[in-house]
Amino acid sequence: LQKLLHLLQATDDPLIQEQALITLGNSAAFSVNQNIIRNLNGLSIIGGMLSDCAPKVKEKALNALNNLSMNIENQEVIQVYITQVCRNVESAPLNSDLQLAGLRLLTNMSVTSDYHHKMVDFIRCFLHLLSAGTERTQVQVLKVLVNLSANTAMTRHLLRAEV
Repeated sequence: LQKLLHLLQATDDPLIQEQALITLGNSAAFSVNQNIIRNLNGLSIIGGMLSDCAPKVKEKALNALNNLSMNIENQEVIQVYITQVCRNVESAPLNSDLQLAGLRLLTNMSVTSDYHHKMVDFIRCFLHLLSAGTERTQVQVLKVLVNLSANTAMTRHLLRAEV
């Protein structure tokens, strides 16, 4: 895992970055690896890939962070990327794999109400995707919206959002 993280930092080749991110994401299926990746500063390294220009690299980084977001300690680190993830979802091509990867991560990050406030400014975007997206996109957006609606503090924001 350490070598993969070093490789990710050392190369500018998008194909190598994609493969390293896929492997890290797959490794994150095991909770022991989630902790190791966090302890090696891997969440920040992977999160740094969200500003990469290559959409496929961003998508693979989102997928890896999604798998890593399955524990509270990792969510505490990943939460700093929520606004950036929302911006990626908003600017990604409609129904793209990049958009869906971002929505899946936002679904995991919105299971508890701890980070809902970071998504408030993007409710309008979510509602737009709900009306314009394909069924796959709509299902992912609905998961985020259902999680947000479970928080009474979000009620006003959800009901006042302009579509």
